[in-house]
Amino acid sequence: MAFDPHREDYQRLGLRFARSLDGQDPASATRAFAGFNRRFSQNRDSLPQSDADRAFHLVAEATTLIDYELPFADDAQAEELIAKGHLLLDEAIALDPHCHDAIRMKTAAESPSFESYYDFLTRTADDVRAQCEEARANTRDESPERASLEADIAMRPYYRWLATQAGKAVICGRNREAIRIGEKLLELDPQDASDVRFTCAIAYAKLEDEAGLDRFAARTKPLVRAGTDDAWMQLSRISLAHKRHDMAEARRLLTRLIGTYPHASAALASQKELPDGVFARLAVAPFSEDELILAVSEGTVLLQEGRDDAGRGVLGTWIVRQTGLAPQTEAPR
Repeated sequence: MAFDPHREDYQRLGLRFARSLDGQDPASATRAFAGFNRRFSQNRDSLPQSDADRAFHLVAEATTLIDYELPFADDAQAEELIAKGHLLLDEAIALDPHCHDAIRMKTAAESPSFESYYDFLTRTADDVRAQCEEARANTRDESPERASLEADIAMRPYYRWLATQAGKAVICGRNREAIRIGEKLLELDPQDASDVRFTCAIAYAKLEDEAGLDRFAARTKPLVRAGTDDAWMQLSRISLAHKRHDMAEARRLLTRLIGTYPHASAALASQKELPDGVFARLAVAPFSEDELILAVSEGTVLLQEGRDDAGRGVLGTWIVRQTGLAPQTEAPR
């Protein structure tokens, strides 16, 4: 699912514009709203908005630079993109001191280590929740549908905060904490807009808790897309089978994974490591090659356990050998 900041930017201004039309006769309101898309794309500043709306727009622009352009930039371009992205985040915080997404993203760049960033997220999470809940409580709209969307938008910065905290917990080896945080987020957002269940699956595999993963999979089964497990769950099950030396099961599961995603063998052989999305998990098409590349990158903590002579982890090397492709093979783009 993943959070799309530009879609959220559109939703925020759409809600505010719709409220500005309340009180008009339905025909006039319909005609006025018909021009919203054009004004949003061509003259955004002509739309009613608050400083918080303007700040979020800057966050969306920074996300494009940092999460979606920076990974593909050369060194000279990268320096420029980073500077522009940080400037946008600074401007967002100046406009809205409670712009939690901008604060979180800026701190990610300034933290000297994953541990210090995780500690920051943990230390401030309750304050972020309180402020988001206050914003949600202050939502007022005559339309139940609009009120529901506005309340959801108010809580999204906290959802992203928890999702980031869970992801960093895994990187820091705090897998039980990652699961605890993930369960809290799933309770708050049962539709799992953050896809935190993927992080939890990796944490269960790291703990070698197959029974726990089975129970978790059963509870989250309604979220499974297209009738089959996503790459994160499949990689976690492959890891568990490999750790218990059930090689026949590991090969069966790997064959299933390869059959689920396009160009899967190449992606599994190359095992690219991507920088984590700073705004949120990168938004990619479900069950696409890009989604598998993203899952493999996040699954590096499983693949690289126990270094071997090939310079990869034991599981990572085994997967490469099973694909029959050279380790340096690049996935087609």
